[in-house]
Amino acid sequence: MEKILHIVREDQAGERIDKLITSLEEDWSRTQVQEWIKDGVVSVNGNKPKANYKCETGDKLVINVPDPVPLNVEPEEMNLDIYYEDSDVLVVNKPRGMVVHPAPGHVTGTLVNGLLAHCKDLSGINGVMRPGIVHRIDKDTSGLLMVAKNDFAHECLVEQLVEKSVTRKYEAIVHGVIPHDYGTVEAPIGRDKNDRQKMAVVDNGKHAVTHFRVIERFQDYTHIECELETGRTHQIRVHMKYIGYPLAGDPKYGPRKTLEIDGQALHAGVLGFIHPRKKEYMEFRAPLPQEFLVLLEQLRMNL
Repeated sequence: MEKILHIVREDQAGERIDKLITSLEEDWSRTQVQEWIKDGVVSVNGNKPKANYKCETGDKLVINVPDPVPLNVEPEEMNLDIYYEDSDVLVVNKPRGMVVHPAPGHVTGTLVNGLLAHCKDLSGINGVMRPGIVHRIDKDTSGLLMVAKNDFAHECLVEQLVEKSVTRKYEAIVHGVIPHDYGTVEAPIGRDKNDRQKMAVVDNGKHAVTHFRVIERFQDYTHIECELETGRTHQIRVHMKYIGYPLAGDPKYGPRKTLEIDGQALHAGVLGFIHPRKKEYMEFRAPLPQEFLVLLEQLRMNL
């Protein structure tokens, strides 16, 4: 059992406790959290709350997260947007709002559920919960992912990630107007010392490098392309916040007043790697989703 402590911040005051706790981890569902509250594994200032309790600034929340139990990951028929597939690898364009792999509270409806129904043969290196998953993108980030269909391909793709030879480019909309056309953020990323549910730039964090270039400037926002040199958790979201330009719509790292989008405006549009067996470089591009294009048009209209 993992024990998590969270002190309610001023900006979280007034939120229902079940909603607030759900926001602390992307893999937690509100239904799961409500079950934890019902089972008495959540306390507020030492007391057992109800799911509709409204949090107050300074409340001490303790969540005794139950140990995970083995889950049966079932195949689910889905209309997956497959960009490439052969006997070794598969490239899929994940939509915004889809979780990549199952976890307690998200047992169904994940990309892995759909992949199991689609191809049956996925690498087993990451276990039954994450078959074939070489890397991941956040639930509310759309875009391209490479999937390994056997262990040989999995090891080869992971080695390329370690060697930083995989091309990963994202498009994002950030708060603020970036004055320079190009930039690089090189700052170590680790757990936020004040909030373990977040990542942050910390002295003892892991080496992280993000390159960016400006695509278009608006009145209060900037459309940018980011290229990852490393692949740390929430790397683009953390680095852009660190330099003062947080992603629009980001519920974890951005301001509350933002564009009308459900989750961060971030799309993994370019993915390139060397094919494990053919030894040829392959690159794929996924266009911006419609809701992202709508936001850009709205911003242009406000110029």
